[in-house]
Amino acid sequence: MIHNILLIQGAGQDAQLVHDALTNSSEREFRVEWVRSFAKGFERLSALPPHQPDALNGISAVLVDLLLPDNAGLGIVDRLFAAAPQVPIIVLCTPQDEYFAKEAIQRGAQDYLLKEHLNNYLLPKTLAAVIERAAITEALFDEKERAQVTLNSIGDAVISTNVEGRTTYLNLVAERLTGWPIREATGRPVEEIFRIIDAETRTTIANPMARATEENATVGLPPTCILIRRDGVESAIEDSSAPIHDRHGRVTGAVMVFHDVSAARTLTLKLAYIAQHDSLTGLPNRSLFNDRLTQAIAVAQRHHTALALFYLDLDRFKLINDSLGHLVGDRLLQSVAMRLGECVRATDTVSRLGGDEFVILLSEVTHEQDAAVCADKLLQAIRMPYVLDDHELHVTASIGIVVHPGDGTEVEALLQNADSAMYEAKKHGRNNYQFYRSDLNSSASERQALESGLRHAIERQELELYYQPIVSLSTGAIAGVEALVRWHHPTFGFLLPERFISIAEESGLIVPIGRWVLGEACRQTKAWQDAGFPRLRLAVNISAVELRSKEFAAGVGTILAQTGFDPRHLELELTETFLMQDSESTALVLGAIKELGVQLALDDFGTGYSSLSYMRRFPIDTLKVDRSFVRDLTMDASDASVVSAVINMGKSLHMRVVAEGVEALDQLVFLKEHGCSEAQGYHFSQPLRAGDFADWMRRSVVERTPA
Repeated sequence: MIHNILLIQGAGQDAQLVHDALTNSSEREFRVEWVRSFAKGFERLSALPPHQPDALNGISAVLVDLLLPDNAGLGIVDRLFAAAPQVPIIVLCTPQDEYFAKEAIQRGAQDYLLKEHLNNYLLPKTLAAVIERAAITEALFDEKERAQVTLNSIGDAVISTNVEGRTTYLNLVAERLTGWPIREATGRPVEEIFRIIDAETRTTIANPMARATEENATVGLPPTCILIRRDGVESAIEDSSAPIHDRHGRVTGAVMVFHDVSAARTLTLKLAYIAQHDSLTGLPNRSLFNDRLTQAIAVAQRHHTALALFYLDLDRFKLINDSLGHLVGDRLLQSVAMRLGECVRATDTVSRLGGDEFVILLSEVTHEQDAAVCADKLLQAIRMPYVLDDHELHVTASIGIVVHPGDGTEVEALLQNADSAMYEAKKHGRNNYQFYRSDLNSSASERQALESGLRHAIERQELELYYQPIVSLSTGAIAGVEALVRWHHPTFGFLLPERFISIAEESGLIVPIGRWVLGEACRQTKAWQDAGFPRLRLAVNISAVELRSKEFAAGVGTILAQTGFDPRHLELELTETFLMQDSESTALVLGAIKELGVQLALDDFGTGYSSLSYMRRFPIDTLKVDRSFVRDLTMDASDASVVSAVINMGKSLHMRVVAEGVEALDQLVFLKEHGCSEAQGYHFSQPLRAGDFADWMRRSVVERTPA
């Protein structure tokens, strides 16, 4: 066999020595291809087909001098090895460069020879040994890799591909699961043979063998992987794909081992469902309910929200069960379970603990009253008659309610407290609900009393407006006034809005109350103007519920016409939450208000989620900095940064900026220095009754009149 040697040698004399030593060898037959530069040698090697040692155009080995006219040093070895890693490289060097030759071996060269020893004995012997060793190593590596893959695939389906992703092998199990015989599959893209989707989303899953080849790593599939056979039959599978390498570590393809787990997966899902659900009603059992309650508690604590837990027990169920039999009793329980599920949201959980005991988790409640409303709904649903065969049954229930975090923060504590409250409901005659703690009971009762009182507060003249001045920070003059509602409740006394506005919003009473507030504020401010006081900008808070009510803008127009108040001096304050709701309808409502000539302010700015895009989209005239940021702005750098940023945003958007809750001189100084437009707060005046506010304005005018 003739071995073609590529000699990269710049010196003609040295090249002749190599040529003579090899061509005159008596043991082996060599043919020498000599190039004088690294560039020519690199070009020759780069043209060799990759991964095909049997088609190397006669290049069996490379002899390269470390010192070449166009390149020198170890970089020669790096580039030659990268161009044709399958071709063994022998370095030629002088004794002075022997250190570099040894380093070259570390970089991929197989051996080195000193130029002074290039005789017709040593050189042929060395070359022959290197060539033979390279061939043996390549063959052993390929055989070992092939045997390893085969052994690891026994008993499972096996598919292999080349580096281009075309199928090269299927075993019998793979043929059966894919529906493709090897004779038809060979050479086809593996995606055509091995079609996989996600069982839940029905979307195509990226081919694992392609990923293994690209990422040069073992790749698995998600547990929801489905293989679609050639005829459309689907099988659940588990698999693992791994890249195949040649002896140089280059990826030459991939192999996948997989098996059908349809039966095992079906059994696992069935066992998991049985372990977590009540066999009679199909509802979550205690174990699953505890898991969901634990998760709900964690979410509530993270978001500072409340959740409610109901412990429900059917009244006198034992009598029905004993008199009509367990079959009727079981059907009754199934009907009750169905009704309970229809009364709650999809995000809530209804569970049967056992017997006639159920628990209901309301994952998020705003007020205790929300739980009371839901409990009434459940009791009403359960009271409806049940027709089972020839029996018409009437059943009631007793419900105990706990609210997290007030009634407990642990699963067992909440369940135990709810159970205690349920027995309290039974003591109160059954067919009712009871909160676990008396103060929660009182809170619910108080809320009902407040809602009832609000229905008559206007006609009984219990509502009153207080006024707080808004001061210009550039002139020190009063620039506006904010109208604030107060309630003189006959039982609970003087109430601030925090006590009753949320109740008014939830009950819908905020609409007539808001209409009264706006009308009274416009009437009073117009009266002050007529009496000679300055024409002030009137700020009135508007609830999102009012803004969503029909004909709100028309109602504002009617009030302005009735009171004769100039719309240019009216500013309606709304919240960031309103802006974030249904932006299209929000824009329509605000546009209708602006057409009246009324100004708009964004109240409590900074506490919500408004973005600059929202600020640009809606016709906002004023930003009101929330008092929570103003309070500590001289002590808290983060609050100071927020206030400064809001002021700058207002300037850039040509909006007025009003700071709320200014109570101290140092706060006022900070706001002035940063260019805030206006401010309000106890530093100037607390909210005052109409008469007191008129006196305040008189004093303010006198104090500002020059002597």
